[in-house]
Amino acid sequence: MTEVDTPLLEVREIGKQFPGVRALHGVNLTVQQAEVLAVIGENGAGKSTLMKILAGVQLPDGGQILIDGKPVTLDSVKASLDSGVALIHQELNLAENLQVGENIYLGREPNRYGFIDRKQINRDASLVLQQIGLEVAPTTPLSELSIGQRQMVEIAKAMSVGARVLIMDEPTSSLSSAEAERLFQVVNDLRERGVSIIYISHRLGEVQALADRVVVLRDGENAGVLDRDEISHDNMVRMMVGRDVSQFYSRETLPIGDVVLSVEGIRTPAWPEHELTFSIRSGEIVGISGLVGAGRTEMLRTLFGVDRPVSGRVVVEGKQVDLASPLAAIHAGIALVPEDRKLNGLVIDMSVRHNIGLAALSRNRLAGGFLNRAVERRDTTQMIRDLRIKTPNDAQITRFLSGGNQQKVVLGKWLSMMPKILLLDEPTRGIDVGAKQEIYQLMEQLARDGLAVLFVSSEMEEIMGMSDRTIVMHEGCITGELERSELSEEAIMQLATGKANEGATVIN
Repeated sequence: MTEVDTPLLEVREIGKQFPGVRALHGVNLTVQQAEVLAVIGENGAGKSTLMKILAGVQLPDGGQILIDGKPVTLDSVKASLDSGVALIHQELNLAENLQVGENIYLGREPNRYGFIDRKQINRDASLVLQQIGLEVAPTTPLSELSIGQRQMVEIAKAMSVGARVLIMDEPTSSLSSAEAERLFQVVNDLRERGVSIIYISHRLGEVQALADRVVVLRDGENAGVLDRDEISHDNMVRMMVGRDVSQFYSRETLPIGDVVLSVEGIRTPAWPEHELTFSIRSGEIVGISGLVGAGRTEMLRTLFGVDRPVSGRVVVEGKQVDLASPLAAIHAGIALVPEDRKLNGLVIDMSVRHNIGLAALSRNRLAGGFLNRAVERRDTTQMIRDLRIKTPNDAQITRFLSGGNQQKVVLGKWLSMMPKILLLDEPTRGIDVGAKQEIYQLMEQLARDGLAVLFVSSEMEEIMGMSDRTIVMHEGCITGELERSELSEEAIMQLATGKANEGATVIN
């Protein structure tokens, strides 16, 4: 390989294993100087793990990283920065209480006679801000800037350390159209000056407009590469989803009852510009699909009263309900199993019995405010039996159960309340295959018993395997519905990336 052909950055056979999960296996990637390389893939494809390895946040289990053809060890963020690789996180890593210049040089402040040289900070910051075209003074408090301007400050921070490879992780997820256009201009300007960009985005239109090449990851492995003249929406979707659906979903056709939940023009605080309208019937399992940032979790939070809707109405069994709080949702017969069970679903250091009894504290209260422990034990015993929770006894601390059994405890807490509508946010995240199958069987049984089940999943196999019908979201908007007979990975991905699909019912 000639010096001209030597990649600026090369990844060879990188692997990374977490407990029970193979995140990356034999991944290869090259980045040329002054190239915009897009890395795409479904949720869980390994993109973020690979970028964290390049940024020195995580260490690989195997493989090699080369810069200018020479092996390097990126065992810390500092090592990566010293090698010219900088990561701009999706969640910006800035200090609101500091000025723009202070943020750019935070931790690297020049000093004079033992004191921070603020004049030097402002002079140097002015130069780097001018480079990226951000017209703000370095003395401006960061808190006064828009999200788009803060994104530019992050880029300025990376450029101030001499970054040669800039990793952008979903950089437009929180930007307005005008701010996104400005970012694209900066990306092109950086490329013109010889900086390489690794660009991660679920917005395939952006990828098509910006990328010189596209690397596709699927299930932690390389799925292929698209050169500039091969980059199209359909080619990217096809390469992202090209795998068979797992065979361990055993859905049977169940009778569908009357409408139990009707959502009419709901606007969530996260996406107030979009109305959400749909309905679910008893005995129906409805999947919600979409990519990261599509607004799926925000919709469930609003339906459970965690976030108050901006407008619209929710009707349960023909009666309008005011979702002012989770308590109001519970009284209406709505239950939510959240995405992060340890943070939001359980009190992890309490017993199984106390966790299962949490939602029913008010219902099980005796005169004088005391808890009816006999009823709590009865409910817990029934849930342990019905859900087959593997625990020595109901006094076991929940922390010491497996992930799958912890998830069953969360389910038991809500099922003991006999809800009409069960909202599940990523119900099988972080549990093993055997426990997943038990959760699927439980969902099937709940539908058979007449519950309406609405579940969010980032795993395409789950959506296709468990849904009677699938609602697909993109950037806070429902882009369509697919009946079970219409479900395919490609049809879902087309809607999830904002492109209308001829087979889908489009909802305005």
